[in-house]
Parts: sequence; C-alpha cells; structure tokens
Amino acid sequence: MDGRHFSQTLIRGLTDKIYDRRKAAALDIEKLVRDNESEPERITGIIDALVQDFVYSNNANARYGGLIGLAATAIALGPSVAGYLDIIVPPILSCFSNQDQKVRYYACESMYNIAKVAKGEVLRFFNSVFDALCKLSADSEQTVKSGAELLDRLIKDVVSELSTTYVSPYQQPLNPLEDTEQQELLAPASLPRNTAFSLPRFIPLLRQRIYVQNSNARQYLVSWIAVLDSIPDLELVSFLPEFLDGLIQCLNDPSGDVRTSTKSLLAGFLQDIRQAATTAAEVKRYMRESSSPSSPSPSSSKENESPTLDQTDIDVTLSSTTTATTTATATTAAAAEVAGVFMESDGHGKGTYFPGQGIVVQYARIVEILIPHLSSPEQDIQRTALEWINEFTIIAKDIIIQFTPEIIKAVLPSLAHHVPVIKEFATATNQSLQKLVMEAPVTVCLSPNATATSTSDSLISSSLSTNNPLSPIQQSAPDPFDYQATLTNLRLQFLNEHENTRVASLEWLLMLHKKAPHKILVSDDGTFPALLKTLSDPSEEVVCRDLQLLAQISSYSDHEYFRHFMTNLLLLFSTDRRLLETRGSLIIRQLCLSLDPDRIYCTIADILEMDEDLEFASIMVQNLNIILITATELSDVRKRLRNLDHKDGQQLFVALYKSWCHNTVATLSLCLLAQAYEHAANMLQVFADLEITVNMLIQIDKLVQLLESPVFTYLRMQLLEPERYPYLFKCLYGILMLLPQSSAFSTLRNRLSSVSSLGFLNVMPKSTSTGTESALKRPSLKTANKNEEPAIKFQELLQHFKSVQTRHERQRRQSLQNLTKFSASVRGRRSRLNYDVSGSNGQNSMGQEESSKVGRVAMTTLNDRSSKASGSRGSTGGSSRIMGGRKTRKA
Repeated sequence: MDGRHFSQTLIRGLTDKIYDRRKAAALDIEKLVRDNESEPERITGIIDALVQDFVYSNNANARYGGLIGLAATAIALGPSVAGYLDIIVPPILSCFSNQDQKVRYYACESMYNIAKVAKGEVLRFFNSVFDALCKLSADSEQTVKSGAELLDRLIKDVVSELSTTYVSPYQQPLNPLEDTEQQELLAPASLPRNTAFSLPRFIPLLRQRIYVQNSNARQYLVSWIAVLDSIPDLELVSFLPEFLDGLIQCLNDPSGDVRTSTKSLLAGFLQDIRQAATTAAEVKRYMRESSSPSSPSPSSSKENESPTLDQTDIDVTLSSTTTATTTATATTAAAAEVAGVFMESDGHGKGTYFPGQGIVVQYARIVEILIPHLSSPEQDIQRTALEWINEFTIIAKDIIIQFTPEIIKAVLPSLAHHVPVIKEFATATNQSLQKLVMEAPVTVCLSPNATATSTSDSLISSSLSTNNPLSPIQQSAPDPFDYQATLTNLRLQFLNEHENTRVASLEWLLMLHKKAPHKILVSDDGTFPALLKTLSDPSEEVVCRDLQLLAQISSYSDHEYFRHFMTNLLLLFSTDRRLLETRGSLIIRQLCLSLDPDRIYCTIADILEMDEDLEFASIMVQNLNIILITATELSDVRKRLRNLDHKDGQQLFVALYKSWCHNTVATLSLCLLAQAYEHAANMLQVFADLEITVNMLIQIDKLVQLLESPVFTYLRMQLLEPERYPYLFKCLYGILMLLPQSSAFSTLRNRLSSVSSLGFLNVMPKSTSTGTESALKRPSLKTANKNEEPAIKFQELLQHFKSVQTRHERQRRQSLQNLTKFSASVRGRRSRLNYDVSGSNGQNSMGQEESSKVGRVAMTTLNDRSSKASGSRGSTGGSSRIMGGRKTRKA
C-alpha cells in the first residue's frame, strides 16, 4: 500500500475488521483531505490510493475501508467534490455488483454520502447509478436492498429538484452529429440541451431494462417512471413509445403491487395525452381566432400567422407520414423544432402560453405498440389496450383511421369475450371505429393504377351517381383508410367461432359498402365467394346479415352482377343440398324482403329454365313454389299473378311458367294461383301420360292442404260461382282423380261435396282442347281484336310443359339404364372373382381380399348414389325417382 499518502496507523485502521476502527480511520482521512484541499494533486493522489490499494483490494476489510474512505473524502471536499467525481464514482459503482454482500451495502452507503454532497453533479452519473440500483432492487439480501432503497430515495429527490435546471460545468454538451442514438430521441424543446440530467441519454437504458421479469425490479422501474412523469418540464410522455410496450407487459406481473402501480401510471400517461390533445385544440382555436380578419392590427395578425403549425397540425403531419421509425423520428424532429420556436416566442411575450403546449405525442408509434396487445390473453393488458385505442378514436382520429384494418382484426374477436368489462370496451371501440370511418371522406381515385376497381363500369357509374350525403368525395388527396386491407381482415372473421364476431364483421361490410360501394365491390378480392359460403353458417342471425349485405350489393349493381349472384346462389344450393333443405326458404325470403321479389324470381326462373341438372331444377322449383304460395314477403307477387288482366301480370306468369315446368305439381300450383283454371285442367290431362311417382303424389297432397290455407281463400269462394269458373271445378276434380284414398283425398272430396250439395255443378263445361271459351270470361286473356294474337299463348305453354317433362322422362330412363348396366357389371365381376378363388386352392389370400374389396366398392357406389338421390329432396319433399326408376315412400 502507498505510504506516501497514508500513515501505517491509518492504513491499519482502514483495513481493520472492526467497523468502528474503520470509521475512525475515515475521520482521519476526512481531516487529511481538508488539510490538503488547496492541493488538487495531493487530493487526487489520496483518492487514487483509496481506489487502487483499498477498493480494488482482494482483502474484504480493505474494500470496506476504501469505500468508507471515499465517502469521507467527498464529505471533506464538500461542493468541490464535483471536480473529482469522475475518479470517485466509477470505483464505487463497480462494487454494486460485488459478490460480497457487505461490499454491496457499503457501496450504497458510500454513494449515498457522496450524492448528499454532490447533489446536482451526481446527475452526470445518473444512468450508471440507475442501472446499478435496478440490479440491487432484486438483490437477495435484505440489508443490501435496504441500503439501495435509501440511496434510491435520495437520487429521486435530486432528480425531482434539479433535473430540469442544473447545468454542470463538467458536463460535455450533447453533440448530435456524434451521438446518433441520442439524436433520435429529442429532449423537450423547453429544456436546455446541456443539463446534467438528459432524457435522451436515459431513455435507451430504460428501453432496455423495462423488459425485466423480476417483480422487484419492475416495481423499481415503474416508480422511477412515475417520478419522471411527475416533473412537468421533462415531458416524459413525448418518449412514451420507447418504453410503453414493456410497461404494458408489467400488467401481467404476479405481484399485485406492481400491477396496481402500473395501472395508475398508465392512467396518468393517458391523462397527459388527453390534456395534450385538449391543449393542442385550444392553441389551434386561439391561432385561428388570432389570425382572423377581425384582428386588432395587421402587425398582430402577422405575428399570429407565424406559428400556424400548431400542435394538432404537428401531430397530423407526424401521423400521416409515420409508417416507420425513421420517418417518425424525422417528423418528430421537425415538429419539435417548430414547437420550440413557438415556445420561445411565447416566452418573450409574443403570444399566449398554454400549459402543456409544445408536447409532441407520437400517436402513430403508440398505436403500433397497442395493436398487438389488443389480442393479449392477459385481461389487464387487453383491457388497457382497448381503453387507449378507444380514447385515441377521439383525440387522434387521423391516426386511428390509418390503423383501422389491424385494429378491427384484433377488436372484433373481443366482442364475445367472457369478461364483461373487456366486452364492453371492445363494443365501445368497435362503435367508435365505425363512427370514425363513416365520418371520414371518401377518396375516388380515377387513375388507371387505382387499387380499388368495381366489378363493372356500370357499377362504378351507378355508385358515383347515387345521392349519398354521407361524406364528401375528394378527387386528389390520398385515402387514409385502406378499404382492401379492411375487407381482407373482415373476411377472416367469418371463420371466427363466436357469433357476435361474425355478425359484427358483416355489419362492418354493410356500413363500408353503403359508404363506398365502388371501393367494396372488387371483382377479384374474394369477398363475394366468402359471402356465399357464409350462407351455410349455423347462426341464423349471421345468415340474415349476410343476405342483407348481398342484397345491398345487388341493389347497387347492374343486372349482370345480379344475375351472377343468383347463378352462384343456385350453384351453392346444387352442391349443398343440406343448405337448400335447412336454409333455402330463409335465404330466398330474406332476399325478397330486401330486394324486388319479381326480379329475384324472374332471374332465378330464367336460369333454371336452361339448367342441365333437371333433378335439381325440379327440386329448386318445388321449393320456390312453396315460398311463393306461403311467404308474406311475396304477397305482392301473388297479387300480380292473380291479375292476368294486366300486361305485367301476364309477363310474370309466362316467365315463371317456363321454369316451373320442371316440376309438374309446381306448374299446376302456379296456374291455380294465377286463376288460369282452363290451362290447369288441360295440364291434368297431360298428367295421365306421365309417370305418377310417389313424390308427385306427396306434392299433390301438400297442394290440397295449401288449397285449404288463407292464400287460396279466393279460390274457395270462386267455387260458389260455377258459371264464372267452370274449369275450376274440372281442375279440382282432376286433382281428386289423381289422388289415392288418403286424407288429402277426403279433404278435397269434402270441399267439393259441400259445393255440389248446393246444386251448382249443372254448369260443368265440356272438355275442350283450347282455352277459347274460358278466355272469354277474362277480357285480358282474349284478343283485343281479330287481328291481334292472344296475350298468353296457352297452347305454346302447354307444348313447352310437355317438352320439358319429356326431357325429364328421357333422363330418368337413361339413368336407369346406366344404373342397370353398372349393377350387372359389378355382379359379373363378383361372380368371376368367386369362381377364380374357389378354383385355385393354392392361391394366397390376395384373391380373397381383391374380391372383398371390389364387392365393397360396388356396394359403396350403389349406396352413395342412392344416398345422393334421397338427399336431394328439399324441405318440402324432393324427387323420389332415382336414376329413372321408382322409389316408394310413405305419404
């Protein structure tokens, strides 16, 4: 040890194992330093000796003595210690990580004494002290933690008092050209850039430490952030994106104290942001009023015009260009400079100062951090993220609308959250987002490279020509809302397991299409197929919303798009017979409720008329006919059909008739509905030449039941006027002759018997081959004069009916022949295989396996075909004919 500075007695005292003796030696060092205070070189030598010979010694007692000696030196120097801190503090900080718990404790004690003397100068070493104390906060020894907490409280007091004002003469000013990382983190414009405490220097360390997992360390960090946030001039909220993610993750800490402190701190930050937004709005309003033409003088108006880029404009500029960190940083720098100029001008009395003015809140980066936490499994984290996003929809609209696609993707699944609070926040956020999007202007891009194109030119023209007062249409400004990204994320929600989420996604699509149909109807974006597939959803509410959207899309589209929709809907029914059976009626009725039923039925009829799948066409017509007769949504269509005196009723009847011919009973029902009784009676004559199947009898049975319903009240009343409706009686008796002895037969016979008892049937007409006589009863169905053709050519319609039914008969026979040939082929192959197996005793089991396999394949094929034929029956009864043959079925 160096004897030039210390006597042997002093050295023995500093290395003594007894604390009191080391303390006495420290007092001697304090006296020695005071005596040589005027000799800086001697003081430096004493400090170097304490560091090299004691603090860095391998002897534990020597280290204890060295630490207490450095504290004594600082006390002796008093305010002059500032010039020696560069050689005093680093050795002490190195002892904070020593393995000896006593060394760590004495290091805290020594640093405490030095900080009390140095005060503001210790802020030059704030990062190192903070980092060391952060590690000690998780120390296993309680004595060390107690010493660290004592030092921590002192440092917090110093920071709270001097962080924004103290400028050290020994502090090197920040050089932004050399320190790139610190250049990216801007200090508040109101602070001098050479203060001993620097947030730009501290934030990178905080950003690194904030992800610590230890509860004690987290509590330490949260407490420090709270202290820094409580210092107004520091404006820590400007640096919030640097540590917000880690701070939010503290909400999942197992310690309740940590979670409580973090919640309180985050609530404070949100309040700061809310206050900054309010201040920005007040500044903007004040500047607008100050720069108005009614200003007192031109000079004052000129002065007020200079800071027109207020905080709101700064934030908007920042948000609109911030999609990457570098861009955000550059914009923030420009904003801070402008804000700084404004603050300086205010400070010299050239304007009005608002508390909190000049704070730059990086909304875009904050939202980017919050979005992943919207789907967090931790309830506190998810609730906090939802709360912040919901608040930002009010104070940062221009930012939120840019991130709406990603926010929707995370928020909609939370609408069905099992926690009521989260569900309420998610619902509120969803509603706020919808309102925000609805209020946003619609941008129409007319360039050839437009990203959103409609399905057809007519669709674009129709959507642009609609009188939609929802929002103004801008021609040049870029659209901040990404419609296509939103559509993609909404389509993903169709697969969500929760009904509320699927319904909400469809409500979003309804709203977006209503707002901007030209941006929603994109031909190749996959939305239309997804909507069709959603018709198979198990939830009836989802299906209703889906149909409402499809109807809304169709109402904005041209005829070609509508026909394409109907074609795909029929294709879906054809491939998914279960959907047709369970939801077919609901789908058709909902579409008729939202769209013109005439348009729907005429379009479907036109498509089915040319359909090559005759079996499906028959089943579909059967379902459509039941809906036509029973649904209240089609009451107007039924009225038009009953009124064949007008041209529109005649056109509707003819349009439906041609496709209704795929189903015999449906065609008969249509004629009864349209009061074309003579034609119906003539059709019944054709029925005698057709193959009467069980399925046909079942449909006739249902028709008889429908004749007793309120829909056919007019028909039953017409039975009282046989002289006016003679062919009605003939038609009903023809139906009676087709029916076997059943309940339907009895019902219809009783109805006719009740009329015949009145003696009305003496006017029964003779059979005629044409409808001339009956036509005379209905002026609209006869010719206007001798030179004009009949309005409805019933003979041609009857021939069309025969032709269509002939096609059905031919297809059934062909199917039966194919099935017979296939069955014979299977039986022959099975016989040959059995013969080969029985005639070759030396064969291995491969032959038997092959025979069994072929047999199973044949039986499976037959069963599949039979199941397919039986499964094609709809909810109102399908065709009972299988590939041209007959299949019996109970009525």
